Amino acid sequence: MELRQLRTFEAVVVHRTVTDAAVALGLAPSSVSEQLRTLERSLGTALFERSPRGMTPTRAGHRLLPWARRLLDQAEQARREVAGTRPVLRLGALETVAATHAPRILARLAERHPDLDVALHTDAARDGLLHGVAAGSVDAALLLDTAGPLGELGFALPPVPLAHLDLEDVPLALVAAPGSPATGQSLLVNASACSFRLAADRLFGPEVERVHTGGVATTRACAERGLGMALLPEFAVRDQLATGTLRRLTPATPVPPLHLRLVWRADREALPAVRDALYAAASPH
Repeated sequence: MELRQLRTFEAVVVHRTVTDAAVALGLAPSSVSEQLRTLERSLGTALFERSPRGMTPTRAGHRLLPWARRLLDQAEQARREVAGTRPVLRLGALETVAATHAPRILARLAERHPDLDVALHTDAARDGLLHGVAAGSVDAALLLDTAGPLGELGFALPPVPLAHLDLEDVPLALVAAPGSPATGQSLLVNASACSFRLAADRLFGPEVERVHTGGVATTRACAERGLGMALLPEFAVRDQLATGTLRRLTPATPVPPLHLRLVWRADREALPAVRDALYAAASPH
């Protein structure tokens, strides 16, 4: 059992196909398949159920998964200690909250753990961050969700054990241009995977017409032009509400806030860098 085989095994668990895992690892699909076969032979058991819809771990595969991550993390820790390099926390964040929320966490980390290097990775897509957490390319990620279990907002989770910590509420505001009607407007939205789009879908259901506009800045600008209403984070429309270029609408159902969540692999939380991130994120004072 070799580290490269464990890394390949974990990539196939996360990406569900040999082809996608090969792309993520920068390997040929034939190399990924051969490493999996060699690993299965060495363990004497099948690690995946193979079907046209993809590959899912068997019971043995699920048992191996936390061990694979533990061994890979220990190898990385050994490399750093032998080389005398500082521990690095790789923190992922959604682009929509990176500028407004991540700096506070980074500042607390710098103050409390000056011996820790932090690398911030931002991504426009939640799936990219979750795959990064699952694959170990980031240690923890900041994303948006609603109250309840992880993924309750309506997004899929990778097939690895995940844990999360709610950090703070992210209030939402339903806004439109001054003078626009209070009802009957189209709803300006981003792509279907966007957190604010998912929140709007839960609030309005399928009855309201959707008009795709793009990201937060574009959607806000379109709302200012009177092209429809938009459900956006308070922090993104605070200035416009103050100056009167947007007005707040009051829907029949109150708008619940989203939650800023720190998400990490549950089988990695014993690592010092991850522990430091959780401590800093959970303790604002």
